[in-house]
Amino acid sequence: MRISARIQASILTILAALACQAQQQPVEGTSYYLPKTALRISVLQEKTTFSPGEYARYAGRYMKLPVREEEETTYRIVGVQISSFAMPDSARHYQAIIDKKHTLISLERDENGILKAINTKGKSITTPAPFVPSPQPAPLNPRDFMTEEILSAASSAKMAELIAREIYDIRESRNMLSRGEAEFMPKDGEQLRLMLGNLQQQEQALLQMFAGTTKVDTTEHTFVYVPTPAAEEDILFRFSRHLGLVDNDDLAGEPYYIHVVNQNIQPKLEYTIEEAAKRSKEDIGINVCLPGRIVVTVGNDENTWATMETMAAQFGRVENLSANLFSKKYMTRIVLNPITGTVEQLLTEPLE
Repeated sequence: MRISARIQASILTILAALACQAQQQPVEGTSYYLPKTALRISVLQEKTTFSPGEYARYAGRYMKLPVREEEETTYRIVGVQISSFAMPDSARHYQAIIDKKHTLISLERDENGILKAINTKGKSITTPAPFVPSPQPAPLNPRDFMTEEILSAASSAKMAELIAREIYDIRESRNMLSRGEAEFMPKDGEQLRLMLGNLQQQEQALLQMFAGTTKVDTTEHTFVYVPTPAAEEDILFRFSRHLGLVDNDDLAGEPYYIHVVNQNIQPKLEYTIEEAAKRSKEDIGINVCLPGRIVVTVGNDENTWATMETMAAQFGRVENLSANLFSKKYMTRIVLNPITGTVEQLLTEPLE
């Protein structure tokens, strides 16, 4: 079967295109990202819930206590902490050329593809431990400490009166034990401590019927913020004493700001050998960050809650490393800061 001249021309064109494409294939290499420095702001919020006692209305008459009769929930901020971490910078994505002409053997990257080390092992990152609230004691049930007479009272007023009388009896027993005048005194100090503690628990449980209970819970809320040279101040979150943390567009909350001040300070990259310091026309795709120093503060119009001074990759510039560092004459090992991308260790050994 003969192939027409038109088809032959098409086949030749396709083969020529494939050959050209094969010639344009990049040298074997490894892609990586340089980091963008992000901030993790942890806010500890304390929630206080007050529940009035069942017989709060009798507190003034029987216990002479000024108590509240309405439920109330309030919030307050008790702590703010700032830490930094890295995310891949899509604008700083590079390809390192690995070939037989250079001693560029291995690149270590983290799980997001951020470059950590060259020809050696990189540094590990320790993330801040999450907040763990302290265990709270089990709530007391006042009815576990009521006598049969109290529980069988015919009215709320009578029950309140009997509870108040029981509280006063408990206080009197505790005072007599403390003075050593009780009819049955404990044999030793440990037994006395247990008896006094038991009386204190009884009084606390019964007093809840008048004074109410207060429950305090502390929770951690984490915000992620990526600073940029273009933004010096942003609203990080809003906070209300009665609602707690609210959305940034909820005007019921007071704004808490994050301020970022660029110090315009960058580290210098110094090579360990004079030859490598000379610029090479050859680019093998090895880039590092020279980050900029920033000062970060978090607070509202009245107080500064947290301050942090750190280096941030996006506030600096990218430095292309000379290919001479990886010539056949030397073995160069580089360890980068995994958060800022700057060179923390550069060791060059001559090869025989």
